[in-house]
Amino acid sequence: MILRKKALLGATLALLALSFAQAQEVKIGIAKIVQHVALDSAEQGVIDVLNEYAKNEGVTVTFDQQNANGDVNTASQIATKFKGEKVDVAVGIATPIAVSLANTLKDTPVVFSSVTDPVGARLVDDVKSGKGNVTGMSDAIPTVQHIALFKEIAGIKRLGYIYTSNEANSISALALVKEGCEKYGIKLVTQAISNSSEVRQAAEAIVRRVDGLYLSTDNTIFSALPAVKKVFNKAKKPIFSGDVTGAMSGGIFMASGFNYYKAGRATGELVVRILKGEKPENIPVRFMTDASDSDLLFDLDAAKAAKITIPAIYLQSANMIFEGGKLTKK
Repeated sequence: MILRKKALLGATLALLALSFAQAQEVKIGIAKIVQHVALDSAEQGVIDVLNEYAKNEGVTVTFDQQNANGDVNTASQIATKFKGEKVDVAVGIATPIAVSLANTLKDTPVVFSSVTDPVGARLVDDVKSGKGNVTGMSDAIPTVQHIALFKEIAGIKRLGYIYTSNEANSISALALVKEGCEKYGIKLVTQAISNSSEVRQAAEAIVRRVDGLYLSTDNTIFSALPAVKKVFNKAKKPIFSGDVTGAMSGGIFMASGFNYYKAGRATGELVVRILKGEKPENIPVRFMTDASDSDLLFDLDAAKAAKITIPAIYLQSANMIFEGGKLTKK
C-alpha cells in the first residue's frame, strides 16, 4: 500500500511538472507565520527570483501572499485556501506555516523557507533529500559558536534567552543554547513566552538577572524586537542576535548570521527547479553555508553604552558597522 501511494504521488508530481512546462501562467502561494523584517526580506527574495524566472521563460507568475499574524489556526486556514485555489507551488516561510502547508497540501509541491530544524518539524526525514512533495531551505545558525564569541568579546557570565515555547524551531534552538552555555561555563537564564504580547514583559523579567541576551531566529520574538531592544538598551546590557536583518536599525550590540534576502532567493531557486520539472523529493534541503551568505554587524553605540571594547580583529572582519545612529556597509 505504501509503495502504491508513493507511485501515485510520483505520477501526480510528474504530471504537475509537465503542466508547469506547458503553462503560460503559474500561481505561487507564499505564506509567512508573522510579519517582521527578516521574513519580509525572505519573502521578497522569493518573489524577485520568480519574477526573473517569468521574464526569462516568457510566462506569467502571480502571487497569493498571506500572513498568519503569528496564529497557527490562521496558518491552517491559509493552507486550506491554497488547496482550494490550487496554487501550483506553496511556499511556507517559518516552521508553523510550513508544517500547516505540508499537512494540508498533499498533491501540491510545498517549499519551506527559514525553518531551523526541518527534520525535527517532520517536514523531511533527512536533510539529504526532500520528502514526497516537500523540500526547502533551513535557517539553522551556529548557536554554540555564537555563545563562545559573545563570551569572548563581551565577557558574558550569565546569559539570558527568551524563546517561544510553542515554536518547534525555538525548542531546537534552546537545546543548542544550553549546549553552548554548558560548554563555555556560562549560567543560562531562560524566559518562555507563547505570543508576541508577552515579549516586553519577558525582557523586563530577565534583564536584571543577566549580563546580556542572546536571540536566535525566533519569529515571535523578532516580531516584537523593538520592545526587547528598549528594555536592554535602557539597562545598558548587550544583545547578540543570530539574525542580522533585525539589527540593522541599531540597538543590538552584535549580530552574526546569514542574509535573509539571500535566503529568500535560495528558496525561490528551489521553486524554479520544481517548475522546471524536478521532484521535491529529489531536492536536498538547502543550507546557507557559503561565507558570502553571512553578515557580521557591530553596533558601536550599543558597545559604548555597555562599556565593551571590541577587539580590532573582529571590527575588521565585520561587513556592517552601526555608529552615530547610522549603518555603514563595507
